[in-house]
Amino acid sequence: MLDPQSLYTWEPKGLAVVDMALAQDSAGLVMLYHFDGYIDAGETGDQIVEKLTDTLPGQVVARFDHDRLIDYRARRPLLTFERDRWSQYEEPALEVRLLQDTTGAPFLLLSGPEPDVEWERFAVAVGQIVERLGVRLSVNFHGIPMGVPHTRPVGLTPHGNRTDLVPGHRSPFDEAQVPGSAEALVEYRLMQAGRDVLGVAAHVPHYIARSGYPDAALTALEAITAATGLVLPGVAHGLRTEAHRTQTEIDRQIQEGDEELVAMIQGLEHQYDAAAGAETRGNMLAEPVEIPSADEIGRDFERFLAEREGDL
Repeated sequence: MLDPQSLYTWEPKGLAVVDMALAQDSAGLVMLYHFDGYIDAGETGDQIVEKLTDTLPGQVVARFDHDRLIDYRARRPLLTFERDRWSQYEEPALEVRLLQDTTGAPFLLLSGPEPDVEWERFAVAVGQIVERLGVRLSVNFHGIPMGVPHTRPVGLTPHGNRTDLVPGHRSPFDEAQVPGSAEALVEYRLMQAGRDVLGVAAHVPHYIARSGYPDAALTALEAITAATGLVLPGVAHGLRTEAHRTQTEIDRQIQEGDEELVAMIQGLEHQYDAAAGAETRGNMLAEPVEIPSADEIGRDFERFLAEREGDL
């Protein structure tokens, strides 16, 4: 394998600020990470990243070489043409940024387009960055399409080796094979290296998985802040406002929809309530609830990915 360090460069000023933060608190930093371009039902991870970068002050610490990692013909960056010339280019940015929460506590955010190539080298490079920056916990987040209704609380599936940080949630299935991602590979390699990693997957109603669903982003964010101790009220407030607006619009569209759609949602509600009641009693077999199989969940992932790629 070629040297993974050649995939990224340090930003001296940002690195110096990180070193100052580590000198004041030797416990280490939290690093959140999410890459756009793959499975992220309801734009869950994308919304969190957007709110974090728009709301909080930040400084670039490291930049990845997007020219080596991104296939431009698969995801063409936008250029702006004005009258007789190109005036602007939206250059892809895969970066590690140092942010501060409301209390001034520093944390890291690795985000940008998912690498199209060299996943193994990229995962090793992220591991090098985690070690150099004194990261104590890495947290990724995204949405997955599930057979759940929008009228019930958003469920979560925690994963990684620190699922204890998200108590009260468990996986709805024992095993499933789904198309891989750079985000998942990074989690896998970090765990193999003995690093603490937490993943948060929010359950998004499958019938709105291709649209922005702020409820899922808000639920994932609340799990992240509870697990890490980060204080992010401004980010949460923005998502909460958008969630209320989105729920109102979804209800309006359903009321104007056909009876088949209403019946489907009512069926999902009955299934959700039955499963929740059985779990409360500690017996998942107490009700005849039809739980999706691993193969069905895998097919949902593949179908959602194919639809997403068709839109790119």
